[in-house]
Amino acid sequence: MKTLISAHHFGSSYEVDEDYDEDMTTHPEAAEKIQQLSTVYRGLLSTIDEDIDRQGLKKTPERAAKAIWYFTKGYRQNLGDLLNDAIFNEDHDEMVIVKDIEMFSLCEHHLVPFIGKVSIGYLPNGKVLGLSKLARIVEMYARRLQVQERMTKQIAVAITEAINPAGVGVVVEATHMCMVMRGVQKINSKTMTSTMLGVFREDSKTREEFLSLIKK
Repeated sequence: MKTLISAHHFGSSYEVDEDYDEDMTTHPEAAEKIQQLSTVYRGLLSTIDEDIDRQGLKKTPERAAKAIWYFTKGYRQNLGDLLNDAIFNEDHDEMVIVKDIEMFSLCEHHLVPFIGKVSIGYLPNGKVLGLSKLARIVEMYARRLQVQERMTKQIAVAITEAINPAGVGVVVEATHMCMVMRGVQKINSKTMTSTMLGVFREDSKTREEFLSLIKK
């Protein structure tokens, strides 16, 4: 029996979903860093010949600073704290899939968003993760300056390090605003990346089963 679950319907006998996220502006370094970023944004607005003292922009540098601090909160998270003991011994050796996990990240080349969905599957090897933790792992790596290819692999490697499954598959489909808003301006283009580890790489039937299930 396969466990297939949409990211919008977390829940299982081994689900633990503490409110891990916090307002990252409360981080000890936040006040100083946000002040530095505010200065940078003020300079940026001035450089593009905006009137930084007009009403609509007076608080923009601080708002933008807080936003970028939040968008990059993944740098201030680590796998151990994120999992928070939500690893369980479980005699389950069939595929577990969480699909359509919403993802928002920033392209490290242009600092504009790329947005999409992540699907994850793994074959347990005596241990399982609380299902929401898969989404937390996606969030941790997405909330950094990224390229999609690297992020896809980081997610797969993190799951492998956490529970040493027999195999992991990760597929990401995203729209990159650097292709939509500038350059070639192809609004309907999507980028797909995948990482297959363990039996997902070695066994074509396992890989095909995973890919078939996430398409349904």
